[in-house]
Amino acid sequence: MTTFKTCAALTTAALMATTTAALAQDCPVKVGVLHSLSGTMAISETTLKDTMELLIEQQNEKGGVLGCEIEAVVVDPASDWPLFAEKARELLTVSEVDVIFGSWTSVSRKSALPVLEELNGLMFYPVQYEGEESSKNVFYTGAAPNQQAIPATDYFLEELGVEKFALLGTDYVYPRTTNNILESYLIDKGIAEEDIFVNYTPFGHSDWATIVADVVALGADGKQVGVISTINGDANIGFYKELAAAGVSADDIPVVAFSVGEEELSGLDTSNLVGHLAAWNYFQSAESEANDAWVAAWKERMGEDRVTNDPMEAHYIGFNMWVNAVTEAGTTDVDAVREAMYGQEFPNLTGGTAVMLPNHHLAKPVLIGEITADGQFDIISQTEEVPGDAWTDFLPESAVLKSDWQTLGCGMYNVETETCVQLTSNY
Repeated sequence: MTTFKTCAALTTAALMATTTAALAQDCPVKVGVLHSLSGTMAISETTLKDTMELLIEQQNEKGGVLGCEIEAVVVDPASDWPLFAEKARELLTVSEVDVIFGSWTSVSRKSALPVLEELNGLMFYPVQYEGEESSKNVFYTGAAPNQQAIPATDYFLEELGVEKFALLGTDYVYPRTTNNILESYLIDKGIAEEDIFVNYTPFGHSDWATIVADVVALGADGKQVGVISTINGDANIGFYKELAAAGVSADDIPVVAFSVGEEELSGLDTSNLVGHLAAWNYFQSAESEANDAWVAAWKERMGEDRVTNDPMEAHYIGFNMWVNAVTEAGTTDVDAVREAMYGQEFPNLTGGTAVMLPNHHLAKPVLIGEITADGQFDIISQTEEVPGDAWTDFLPESAVLKSDWQTLGCGMYNVETETCVQLTSNY
């Protein structure tokens, strides 16, 4: 039987080991910030750079981490997808950062991914995405399809009685994969293929007249049409302006967007957008003490006109979890931090608790909000925390897969064959 003396000795030894690891930590601790500050995605990503700087500033006021000050190392991949790989390599090899927070589009994440895996870097990715990926070098703190796209589609079907769907997206992997999932889901729900209109446009697209006309024509038979938008970046400005110019209101053809939040609406005339929807896991209008404090701190630092949004909350959760994992591990070593991340809990900004799962995804609530005249969102639907799923149930090749890095050490485990397919950088 273990004696009290032995337990005390073991505890002392553990504390000494942790202290030794902390003393061995190189200072400052460096956090890479990989967000576009120019180009088409700057409208969305610049605010995430500002978010990271605020979070680091707040943590330094608390004493940093492991006795070290935290330093932000900011780079600008300039909405140039191959440049994300180059900048990730620069952060890991030249700046020697301990972790990276960054990327918005899936194509930028996938550009950086081979570098992260090659150099065993760690990145926290804060934006909703298409799923169908699980790397041990990425923690996905944004929504998976089952935490945004599927619930939003259900809302259209069950609450708004939508019978025809226009799936409009920017032409890259996130919209295409998400829409493949949604097409399969809608057909399974009884929507005919001919009642699903799919269209993709380039980044920065500005001429929306023909596409909006096609969407309006979809409802010529009197059936209710709804738009599910995976349009990204500043192309959203032209899309919503064309809707208004065509006299299309939310009552006529509701739009639910997955990449439009408070930041994208900031500075726009939203009077003609009132009633259109967005699906996220957080809105600035969420009522909680934690959110009140976060919004106040943000506005104090950035100014009263600056707004908060969902990807900011994902960085807020991810960064605080990383700090706690580093503290628990006693080191910024990637392998040790990864192990300490599993099961990490941190209060989210909507009144619940975020939990990091073994598949590197969070449990998150699903919120649907209506655009209001002041560019904010009236939350009209909110769920309990939904566990993020790396592999969708609505594509046959993915339905048999699960991700479990903690127990199985595998991001692509086939539950039928009970084998692990080792992912490569090219998936």
